[in-house]
Amino acid sequence: MFKNVVVGVDGRASGRDAIALAMRLADPGATLTLSHVIPGIYKPSHAVFYDMVEEDFAKARALLERERERAGVEATLEVVQAPSPGQGLHESAEAHDADLLVLGTCRHGIVGRAILGNDTRAAINGAPCALAVAPLGYSEHPTPIETIGVGYDGSPESEGALAAAKELAKRIHAEVRARQVVSIPYSGLIGPSGVGMDELIADADAHMRELAGVKGEAVYGLVGEELATFGAECDLLIIGSRGYGPLKSMMLGSTAINLQSRARSPLVILPRGTRYANVPPGSDDTAAHQPLPA
Repeated sequence: MFKNVVVGVDGRASGRDAIALAMRLADPGATLTLSHVIPGIYKPSHAVFYDMVEEDFAKARALLERERERAGVEATLEVVQAPSPGQGLHESAEAHDADLLVLGTCRHGIVGRAILGNDTRAAINGAPCALAVAPLGYSEHPTPIETIGVGYDGSPESEGALAAAKELAKRIHAEVRARQVVSIPYSGLIGPSGVGMDELIADADAHMRELAGVKGEAVYGLVGEELATFGAECDLLIIGSRGYGPLKSMMLGSTAINLQSRARSPLVILPRGTRYANVPPGSDDTAAHQPLPA
């Protein structure tokens, strides 16, 4: 599933968390690349700047060697120069044709602290492949992935997330759970087409329980709050992306607030245009899910 993995490494605990999660998610024998981004744009006409860049590259290479040895992993090392960490990691993932980019988070990063850490958010938006984000401190306690949760609503994006979860679960012998959140403002009135709220929830729950190979359920509430709670119950949470960036519709606003204070599990995001994105509803043939055109 994840045969070519790029990991963002920064010399801090966040990078070690990312390495630990990458080792959990990568297929046996997968190619692992540890990538460190240094800021700037190289201009050959600037001789002094050239010397500075050479020194920066040497320091970055030494940093990567230390982190590889500390983690005890076999990995290729790569130093990337780019205007921002997000752009640099995108370029690295594209250059290696990666199918997974793994990030860590700092005290102001995404999972378990704050959903909108600047560097992590920049790396997520427009990413060329699936992304995984490790919560703070994950390398110290890398919990086995026994339960995979999926945010599901019947859309092609959520079908893709479900397909990815099933494939990963098959390899690591994990249980797949899926949760649909029925989120309609309640005013004491009936729902669309004269259907009552209780009936809407019951119908959604019945559909979720019919999903093959999945422990599904539907609940009523705010999407952000319910997914945050759900993520805390699982060892890994997988979501599909929608327009305006992977987190726009499902993970901003109330979701950000709740994940900041409650979620502690790793998160996998499947941006549009990548493998598993936009899988037709009801499809179970995960082997046929090929990358979509950019």
